[in-house]
Amino acid sequence: MANVVEAVGLVKEFRDFWNRPKAKAVNDIDFEVREGEVLGLLGPNGSGKSTTVKMLLGLLYPTGGRLSVFGTSPRSVDAKRMIGYLPEETYLYKYLTAYETLDFFGSLFGLSAKERKTRTEQLLDMVGLSHAANRRVGEFSKGMARRIGLAQAMINDPAFLILDEPTSGLDPIGCREVKDLILLLKRRGKTVLVTSHLLSDVEDVCDRVIILYGGKIRAEGSMEELLSVKTSSRITIPDLPPEAMEKIQAVIRENTDAEITIDHPHRTLEDFFLNVVDDAKKESISTSGATSGGEIASYLVDGDISETGKAKLDRLAGVEPEPVEEVPEPTAPVLTEQSQKMLSDLEEKEEVPETPVDEAVQQQLDEANKKLSDLFSSDDKK
Repeated sequence: MANVVEAVGLVKEFRDFWNRPKAKAVNDIDFEVREGEVLGLLGPNGSGKSTTVKMLLGLLYPTGGRLSVFGTSPRSVDAKRMIGYLPEETYLYKYLTAYETLDFFGSLFGLSAKERKTRTEQLLDMVGLSHAANRRVGEFSKGMARRIGLAQAMINDPAFLILDEPTSGLDPIGCREVKDLILLLKRRGKTVLVTSHLLSDVEDVCDRVIILYGGKIRAEGSMEELLSVKTSSRITIPDLPPEAMEKIQAVIRENTDAEITIDHPHRTLEDFFLNVVDDAKKESISTSGATSGGEIASYLVDGDISETGKAKLDRLAGVEPEPVEEVPEPTAPVLTEQSQKMLSDLEEKEEVPETPVDEAVQQQLDEANKKLSDLFSSDDKK
């Protein structure tokens, strides 16, 4: 499997005005991001995560070492075309609408007007913002801004997606949809790098994690390697009668003196919350908040998708979208009988006759005309 990102001896040192070393944010690290995997980049604040991401995007230049993305420099335009980026804080033009925002970012990638329109409509439906397509993004809540930011990160159908705190500001429904989307993108062969302080989200979607502290890698490996407790075993069985449980415990005590703990499996709070919301939806209880996302944009799911992926799409979609009704052409208004009669009367009405002129005034006008006529005739004789 090819590597999308390769870093060898990567160093980033910040210097002050007099070029004196001030801080070494990234200190000689080696790592790779493999094609088709979801990698979690973790660490406390100041550990070097954001600096590493900025170097991957070509926004910062490494002080030392070697870094390549798709086999070339991160500053290469060709590499940037294949990257989608969701920053930790969503910076958008607040006077543009949601539709105009996605159309603008699509134009930056040279997409045709038809392709921009198709992808914009699909992405707005996918992130649950179709109803707010013509609202300015400056009016959006943090959760809504996060959704439109996620949509803009995928407008170019990137091969490598970098998501910085993707679930920040989202409600539990939005968090689950984002995680399902990440897993779907992975099945399609996309490569995703996730940074997050919500470790449960990382645990749900990541294949591997890298933990940074003080600019160095302190732990790295798959979720199975890092989280499995090899010194204990867990057996999950259906609930049994007390007599059967006593026999099982007796067998276990014959083989170990360690304390035995018996409890019932727990579902996560997220699963319980989503079940409550689903029950409310079935009862047709309305809400004025953000809606659930619709179908995954079709251009993001082209190609091979497993049956599990199809089932996930059906669940995300919820219900089939209603067909768009054609708006009939406006017709001329129908007039009542009274209105038609008034129009007929106006059309048949004769023109108003001119007001007659007073005889004395008419006589004065005739005398004035005669004098002018005599004056002109005398001038002609001369």
